Amino acid sequence: MGILLLSLGGLGLLACWIIVLIKMFKTEKPLLGIIGIFCGLWAYIWGWMNSGKHGLQKIMLIWTACWILYIIGAIMTGTFSASAHVGTSP
Repeated sequence: MGILLLSLGGLGLLACWIIVLIKMFKTEKPLLGIIGIFCGLWAYIWGWMNSGKHGLQKIMLIWTACWILYIIGAIMTGTFSASAHVGTSP
């Protein structure tokens, strides 16, 4: 279950990041888009800061939900793999 959440969250993150990058390149200077390519956090912050201005409210809510799914999936996957190795010797 954790891997499924991790995968769905990751795919959603990628899709939303690309949509926001396209909007950045269309509406801002190319330098901001290039920064968004190398720093996804910048694209995320820019998206929220300009969500009302560029009509990105739905995309940003989906992106945030995907982050939450991804984190939950990572925790579940990490917890499962850690509990699977408890009590085993190398």
